[in-house]
Amino acid sequence: MRVTVRVYWLLLVAGFRRQSTYRLAALSGLVTNVTFGLLKVAVLLGAVRAAGGEVGGYDVAQMSTYIWLSQAMLGSVNFWGASEFAERIKDGQVAVDFLRPLDVQAATVTVEVGQGLFAFLPRGVPQLAIGGLVVGMTWPRSVVLVVLGVVSLLMAVVISAATVYLVATAGFWLVETRGVQLVYMVMSGFLAGLFVPISLFPRWLELVAQVTPCPSMLMYPVTILADRVDVAGACVLLAVQGFWLVVVGGAGQVLTRAGRRRLEIQGG
Repeated sequence: MRVTVRVYWLLLVAGFRRQSTYRLAALSGLVTNVTFGLLKVAVLLGAVRAAGGEVGGYDVAQMSTYIWLSQAMLGSVNFWGASEFAERIKDGQVAVDFLRPLDVQAATVTVEVGQGLFAFLPRGVPQLAIGGLVVGMTWPRSVVLVVLGVVSLLMAVVISAATVYLVATAGFWLVETRGVQLVYMVMSGFLAGLFVPISLFPRWLELVAQVTPCPSMLMYPVTILADRVDVAGACVLLAVQGFWLVVVGGAGQVLTRAGRRRLEIQGG
């Protein structure tokens, strides 16, 4: 058991270190995220003020927290659907993965989580600093809520990586998965609340979003850290995230086993 935990820890660290080599990409990502963050500030804070100081239950400070925290998570949460695992299926290198004494899904997700955790440092932290110092943000008044919010944020990164793994497994049956990735990219960010909080959706659309894992990738940690729920409400959101982690993880196991039986390398 200790050996297994150590191996996955090393994979997590490897993903973290690997992402740290792309420093220029991190800088360009930061500039892009800040630019769009300022645009969202102009539009969404303008909407809050035009509505009399509150819209969809968000006041100015909470909306600012939503904007900058959701922007800060963009480097860590994969809403684009791209995955190295999809390429490994396409070029046949996944056959080597199946020969390793590790669970393919767990190893792949662990590496991507490591990459996402690093991305939060050069891209996420500066944006939170900008939001807090320049625009103004609100944070939970309870230390317990802060801890629960951080746990929720970490779970969001894991759920995202596990969901993108599901997208990649389509490669076992399809020659090209870019179409599936494009559908995922369009739907996941919207339903996660990347553009506007899902509480601003029409009620029917909010319900549609809530029956998908998408809000667990962004909206729920933002809701906790924006001080919009109490401890009990935060625990409920964490329970929902745990549910989706089990569902997505289980689906990944099923599709991996089915895909392994379906896989053909050089006609074999």
